[in-house]
Amino acid sequence: MQSYSKLKTQIIFLIDGIGALVSAILLGLVLTRFTTFFGMPTNVLYVLSAIALLLSVYSFTNAVNKTVNPAFRLRIIAIANLLYCFLTFVLVFLFFQEITVYGLLYFIGEMILILLLAYFELKAATTIIRTTK
Repeated sequence: MQSYSKLKTQIIFLIDGIGALVSAILLGLVLTRFTTFFGMPTNVLYVLSAIALLLSVYSFTNAVNKTVNPAFRLRIIAIANLLYCFLTFVLVFLFFQEITVYGLLYFIGEMILILLLAYFELKAATTIIRTTK
């Protein structure tokens, strides 16, 4: 059972890392080229992109390394994802007058996906804790 948990944990970190990398690329390379289409200021997009890149590195590192205490590390990335969503929500609120419908759809979609991922990360962490007791 424990080896299955490790494999599942690595897959969760891999999914998180890929998602964060895709977000970093979209925010830093795509959305910045189309600021009038999405409406979010370029400097804000670069900050969000940098944060997503850091989260991606953390997740990929945990995916390839055999992590000690995977439940704790899953909780860390889940909380980081929740904080990222909160920051995104605040920024959307602050720049609401500038953001277009397409920008709003992008950020709402991103937040929904990240919130779902954070839920599964927390659920997996809880499962690991229960099975190791």
